[in-house]
Amino acid sequence: MELTLSRIAKAVDGRLSGYDCVVTSVSTDSRDIPKGCLFICLEGEKFDGHDFVSQAAQNGAAAVLVRKKVDSRIPVITVKDTGKALLDLAGYYRSTLDNLTVVGLTGSVGKTTTKEMTYAVLSEQFKTIKTEGNLNNEIGMPKTLLRLKDDTEAAVIEMGMNHFGEIERMTKSSRPDIGIITNIGVSHIEYLGSRDGILKAKLEILKGMKKGSPLILNGDNDKLVTVKEPDYKLVFFGIENSNVDFRAKDIKEKDGFTSFTVEFHGASQSVTVPAVGIHNVYDALAAFAVGYEMRMEPQKIAAGLKNFTPSGMRQRIKKIGGITVIEDCYNASPDSQKAALDVLSSFKSNRRIAVLGDMLELGKYSDISHENVGKYTENKNIDILFTYGTKAKHIAEGAKGFVGEIKSFDDKTELTKALLETLEDGDAVLFKASRGMKLEDVINSLYREWEE
Repeated sequence: MELTLSRIAKAVDGRLSGYDCVVTSVSTDSRDIPKGCLFICLEGEKFDGHDFVSQAAQNGAAAVLVRKKVDSRIPVITVKDTGKALLDLAGYYRSTLDNLTVVGLTGSVGKTTTKEMTYAVLSEQFKTIKTEGNLNNEIGMPKTLLRLKDDTEAAVIEMGMNHFGEIERMTKSSRPDIGIITNIGVSHIEYLGSRDGILKAKLEILKGMKKGSPLILNGDNDKLVTVKEPDYKLVFFGIENSNVDFRAKDIKEKDGFTSFTVEFHGASQSVTVPAVGIHNVYDALAAFAVGYEMRMEPQKIAAGLKNFTPSGMRQRIKKIGGITVIEDCYNASPDSQKAALDVLSSFKSNRRIAVLGDMLELGKYSDISHENVGKYTENKNIDILFTYGTKAKHIAEGAKGFVGEIKSFDDKTELTKALLETLEDGDAVLFKASRGMKLEDVINSLYREWEE
């Protein structure tokens, strides 16, 4: 990125005070200021970037972007809303890159895995960047766009949200050439009212896409299969639904890998991904469809999927001592809880132990959603169920037909103690909860004990 302050001021409808110069990066953290950086003063409930203008200047900022008057020895761009200016600047910069294809993706669950798989596919043929970590909001998304280089050929942009309008603002900035909606579940239903509300919010992605652009949808999802958008090219993927463009068949799992055949447009391609669970097959199908839309050879798409590596705390499978640990603590919804239970149930272990924590942001649907997860365990090949958290007690209440042992905990220390007393050589244990429950604390205690 190389932009003059005068160009930036015009792009964000701001006023430049001081001399003009070129900036080569953007930061919203005064402690992380690369040379030649524009420091943007964001405001939140508990912080105000305007308080750190002098610190940013001392650390090497070339200029600052502000909403209110500040004392500054470096050039200042003044705007009405610094958050909007960040999105506007990213959108302007994206528009200057002529050889770039942006893939924008959203969905209730599976966003990050689909992002990683799509990145793995596109990296086989294109110089590609992706959203890093959890930078999928109105601050992180434009920062990703501003990392683009002149020779970047593809960008995989993840868009999260929990309120109406958020995806609309991000998609108008990133302007995807290809869109993906992984599925419609109940994540963030507390703020969106219903699954129809969630569908409406996810479809905001179209507001930044050109007419005729491909929108890739899960054809097995009861909400997405009803989507009618005649101005766009709807591309469906699935497993159960035979009337889709990309369908997975002959699915087999072995030794942490899943192999299947993708049937598409009268052709077929064998695929193997280094992950287990049907939910990962759906994510791989979405990534396969992106590769196909970008005119990649099917064999090259398959090669990319084989090179996929899971990120963060999303369903990493580790063997520690004599036990197998399935870490899936980044986030949780009813659909992803059930998918994780499917994975655990498939393990041929001594015993299968599920540690399930609270699912957050479900609002009035919280109790019934937790109870439904509990009921789902009844027909699974699971031996022991531990729940953690006040909401997760409803999982135990819903598991009335579960024939194994059930214990509920409010205290993390007590949960850890009980788990360590329970585990035996050859067991497999799943950890699944919303990020706020911090189940990784229990996992780390388990690792320390079993690695000794």
